[in-house]
Amino acid sequence: MPEYEIYALKYAGPLTSSGAFIMWRKDWEKQVQRNYYLWCVRGEGETVIVDAGVRPDLAKEKNLNGYVSPVEVLSRIGVKAEEVRHLVLTHIHWDHSSGVGLFPNAVVYVQEDEFNFVIKNPIANRPVFAATADPKSKAYIASLEGTKRLNLVKGDRELLPGIECLLAPGHTVALQAVAVKTAKGTAIVGSDCAHTFRNYREDWPSCLIVDLVGWMKSYDKLKKKASSPDLLFPGHDPLMTSNYQEVARDVTRLA
Repeated sequence: MPEYEIYALKYAGPLTSSGAFIMWRKDWEKQVQRNYYLWCVRGEGETVIVDAGVRPDLAKEKNLNGYVSPVEVLSRIGVKAEEVRHLVLTHIHWDHSSGVGLFPNAVVYVQEDEFNFVIKNPIANRPVFAATADPKSKAYIASLEGTKRLNLVKGDRELLPGIECLLAPGHTVALQAVAVKTAKGTAIVGSDCAHTFRNYREDWPSCLIVDLVGWMKSYDKLKKKASSPDLLFPGHDPLMTSNYQEVARDVTRLA
């Protein structure tokens, strides 16, 4: 079985908010920090990018602290965005998908149920959902329907030998994590199935919940799939920057 390495690439942060953003209904009075990431999986001559980050104009509009274009961060490890062939969107929130147009030649992998809800269901336009969306990137993703550049994933599915998409709903209708065979065992790029390592450790979700029961089942699924708890990586924890080997500025090797 092929083995890969996983890199976390910080493209913005730190940002500060109430602890209740990270730990649902807890720590309201605390101030906590989070970083914004995309991930690169490399090995066996393949490169898979997990999540697209934020495009520059939207980052400017939102005044994202510490922002660097995903194109620039990827270039620090020799990856050219225009040459990326595989782009997995874990979910269609603005901070994970609005940079999709920065990868003009990639096949975009997204769960079919996520696509159908966000792009086609009128409820997705209601304020509570629209607050996490980016209309421009939604339109771009919608424009890929029916082309070879959009791969709608139905549940769990192998993307490449040793790399598997895993349906993990809860944070969104059909968030997907990515399981990766590494030298340390099976690692999980879980994205916002947890914002921080603490979420997994304390069995407690972060905010923005569409299905709390589904979220708990997703925790069980990802914890069972990972070879060890240390190989289950969250979406926004600053520890992914500070506690792992730095290979380039704002880039660390997770496994």
